[in-house]
Amino acid sequence: MMFKKLGQTGLKISRFVLGTMQMGWIVNEEDSHKLLDAALEAGINTIDTADIYSKWGDGSYPGKSEEIIGGWITDRGVREDIVLATKVRGDMSDRPNDAGLSRRHIMNAFEGSLGRLNTEWVDIYWSHWPDQDTPMEETLRAYTNLIESGAVHYIGASNHTAAEIVESLWVSDVNGLERYEAIQPSYSLARRRDFEKHLRPVIEKYGLGVTSYSPLGGGFLTGKYSKDKLPDSKRADTTKTRYFKDRNFRIVDTLKEVAAAHDASIPQIALAWVLTQNIVTAPIVGANSPEQLAENLKALELKLTDDDINRLNEVSDWVEMDDLAR
Repeated sequence: MMFKKLGQTGLKISRFVLGTMQMGWIVNEEDSHKLLDAALEAGINTIDTADIYSKWGDGSYPGKSEEIIGGWITDRGVREDIVLATKVRGDMSDRPNDAGLSRRHIMNAFEGSLGRLNTEWVDIYWSHWPDQDTPMEETLRAYTNLIESGAVHYIGASNHTAAEIVESLWVSDVNGLERYEAIQPSYSLARRRDFEKHLRPVIEKYGLGVTSYSPLGGGFLTGKYSKDKLPDSKRADTTKTRYFKDRNFRIVDTLKEVAAAHDASIPQIALAWVLTQNIVTAPIVGANSPEQLAENLKALELKLTDDDINRLNEVSDWVEMDDLAR
């Protein structure tokens, strides 16, 4: 496993981050522990979760994923071995103040996450998405208090626009507050434009780390989807809505050709392409079993040729008509 420094911080994270949204939803507790064991054994030192995972599962509730991870941390005694990241923002209940990025909710939610994760600190605490009802200074001041207390090491912003990131950096600067050190956007061959056009310049200028999610386009870039048939997956309908476009099916066709040339799988090539993007510190990879995780990790061993990369870049190109007309 390779490791990379997160932005301008001194924190080193594994080249893949283990995503855990499926834990407590698609994967039960026992199998989740096996998956976490496999990740740690493979050298993955960074685990990403959120306080609302996996509230949408049958018989599940907000915090279930954190509880599963916390039980594993206690059973294995591995807290010092991992970089632990969780998020705050989502609705934890129907109470009006049990959501958002207000100081009250951040402090209450953080205590809840610590209890479920069985830890005294969190390495990266993410704003899961923006909160337009709360002043940014209030949010960042609450985070600064947590960092100064030693309970949080770094903060990051997930699902924020470039404008929101720049505004947050300005608020941090003028008020002497801690700043977001990393961002967490969706990024894949099937979803390049927003990241590359808007976020990349901000990341480069301010030295931010990037742990991108959905590198397989919600499963679409596994090659299991066709226009006529959906796989047996709880996420299939959502993936169809987001990714069923002729352009994306052409991307999958190209992935198949490149995969055949490398004697690799389609997901491995899609992940290997993300790894060629040096601006990405580490993509977040979810898996439902140790075997699936092991297959995904083989992407680290692949070396795409310049021709491979050019073909994939061309078929997934997002350049707009007004740019072409200049």
